[in-house]
Amino acid sequence: MASLRTFFLRSQPLRPSLSSHLATPTTPLRAACAAAFSSSATRPFDIPTSTTSRPAKTESYKVPQPTPFIPDVETFLTVIGRNLKQHASKFPTWDSLFALTSQQMRDLGVEPARSRKYLMRWRRRFQNEEYGPGGEFRHVKDGVAELRVLEVQKKKTTTTTTTPQDATAAAAAAPGLPVKMRYVVNMPEGVRVEDVVGTAAAEENMTRVLGYKVHGRSTVVGPYAIPLRDGRGARVKVTEGMWEDKLGRKIDGGERRRTEVRYKKRIQERRQARERAFAQN
Repeated sequence: MASLRTFFLRSQPLRPSLSSHLATPTTPLRAACAAAFSSSATRPFDIPTSTTSRPAKTESYKVPQPTPFIPDVETFLTVIGRNLKQHASKFPTWDSLFALTSQQMRDLGVEPARSRKYLMRWRRRFQNEEYGPGGEFRHVKDGVAELRVLEVQKKKTTTTTTTPQDATAAAAAAPGLPVKMRYVVNMPEGVRVEDVVGTAAAEENMTRVLGYKVHGRSTVVGPYAIPLRDGRGARVKVTEGMWEDKLGRKIDGGERRRTEVRYKKRIQERRQARERAFAQN
């Protein structure tokens, strides 16, 4: 039986594709396997790879138009605060302020990183027309805007009374004096409200502003509002840090170190109290 098996194996010639790569005493087994694998013409698991590279990602930006209250780079860096106005010379034009990337600002020396992030955050706000106090002012001269009080007669409403009680309540709610609504408007310097109300130049010279209101009869209150001498308006001037996002203030080392800092303070106070008592004795 063994002789028949030996004869059968000897009578079956080996395939040349495999016999040429079989390991011999002079060929390592690993090299033979690698040669057999590379000699196969087609492999079902070959995956074609693309040699094209992705295009470089470019940061898109939009350059907004300057406003009358923020006409240049220096004013913008002044109102957002954080001492960024010291970098005004590094932005030669208005377009460069919104075109430079974070890496480019780093190369120019705008440090630290949190200042660059803060500047880029305010750039996005300005692009989306999210202004701080005074950003929507249209009439500004030398960084100063003038606010005035506009009085508008309130429209009368007709009410129907069916009973004497309703008539009495309506008379008490609507006294004889006319009801006036007061609004804060931005006007050119030296122009009075009485001179333009009811004329064709009213829409051009008066702009209603948000964030400011009338207190009492003619007092304008709001962020950075300085009352005028005549008492019928206010003046808003470009001030450093008027749009600044204030940072938090750590008290006794902050939340993580508060217990430790206060413990050391108590020890220091006790030591000083003992020293005072020892000096008196």
